[in-house]
Amino acid sequence: MNKAELVAKMAEYSGLTKKDAEASLNAFMKCVEEALSAGDKVQLVGFGTFETRERAARQGRNPRNPEQVIEIPASKAPVFKAGKGLKDIINK
Repeated sequence: MNKAELVAKMAEYSGLTKKDAEASLNAFMKCVEEALSAGDKVQLVGFGTFETRERAARQGRNPRNPEQVIEIPASKAPVFKAGKGLKDIINK
């Protein structure tokens, strides 16, 4: 499902216009982005949690030249952890 299909489904379920559903989806994504950028996590009980995790610096290999070792810097990565309700629905 891509963004346009998701907007259409949201409009269908909520009774909103597609334009309003897209604005709602964009607002949700912006709020999650801002929270994760600030180091917070977003918990939606029964659905899941959006959070960031630290990735340590490490060494890697260049796939085109396996002898070349490169340094991969530390970074933060966004993570979604599914909640129990979502897992239960998927595993039916």
